[in-house]
Amino acid sequence: MQLTWQLVHHRGLTARQTYDMLHLRGVVFVDEQHVSAALEIDGRDLEGETHHLFGWDGADLLAYARLLEPDEHGASHVGRVVVATDARGGTGTELVRRAVAACEKLWPATPIMLGAQDHLRGFYGRHGFQPVGDIYEEAGIPHIDMVRKPA
Repeated sequence: MQLTWQLVHHRGLTARQTYDMLHLRGVVFVDEQHVSAALEIDGRDLEGETHHLFGWDGADLLAYARLLEPDEHGASHVGRVVVATDARGGTGTELVRRAVAACEKLWPATPIMLGAQDHLRGFYGRHGFQPVGDIYEEAGIPHIDMVRKPA
């Protein structure tokens, strides 16, 4: 499957992109993983220099990640990494590769953080992320913070 990739600053989001992004995140995080909608919609989608990475198959959004600008500790953040159920099996690898490349271009020479579901630690490790700190629970799911040092 060949996806069309699109990186959009939050100020440039269309209504359709916003709807599709929230719909995909809702299907996977709220319906599939039972994360509360109140936690999923956290108010960070439209702040600062937030960028949204979309992977489209025609008009269908199959992959998405949110990129947050460097925080007070100097690290950018990749989050809300999601792939539609029927697109799993390789799409996530391309999504993370593109998210890392976008962070490196937007915010050069800064570390990249993410809060990984613990069962995906190895997946993110293959992309250069290393665990930091202890496992914690978020929305009833074990997570671990991970960092990728600047290239």
